Amino acid sequence: MEGKAGDRIFLLLWYHLFRTDFTWKEYLHVERTEEMNVIYFTADQHLGHRAVINMQERPFEDVQEMNRVIISNYNAMVGSDDTVYLLGDICHRIPVEEANKLIDRLKGKKILIKGNHDKRYDPALFEEITDFKTIALNGVNIALMHYPMLSWPKSHHGSLQLHGHVHGNRQNNEANRDAGIRRFDVGVDANDFYPVSINQILTFFGI
Repeated sequence: MEGKAGDRIFLLLWYHLFRTDFTWKEYLHVERTEEMNVIYFTADQHLGHRAVINMQERPFEDVQEMNRVIISNYNAMVGSDDTVYLLGDICHRIPVEEANKLIDRLKGKKILIKGNHDKRYDPALFEEITDFKTIALNGVNIALMHYPMLSWPKSHHGSLQLHGHVHGNRQNNEANRDAGIRRFDVGVDANDFYPVSINQILTFFGI
């Protein structure tokens, strides 16, 4: 196999075979550099929310650093033609005018699945704003909501549910997978403060 696809497969195989410290962040970087027009999911940025740093033990000195790192990580992954499903709580505890300016710095075609802290953002910043949405990608049905669900459309037929809200971690997602629950927290706290692509999620579940 030649070209970028072959290079990416070789790099991933090298990491998995010879690296014991392979990180989610490195996989995210490989994903972004080798694919275009990707579909991403993310949630719970809480941009502007100073208290979330201590509440969730985020590794930032202040809210300015948190905003800068989260936006920088997002834009390092997302291209202008990519689609991003933002599953709620983009900003919190700041005026809507300031929130709109921060959201405007985020690349991509943005679809908002509203969270409990989201304000009435400028609708021009989004392709769509809704409370719940179902989509099908790569032959897999996916339910999107800010909140985790115990049951969702076609959950007994292999569908996925993506959510935020709980500010979980990677271990929570792994526990769901190991228990046969196809529910995944796309929030930044669970994903090294990066968005997650559809291919990463499908690979995570072995689909």
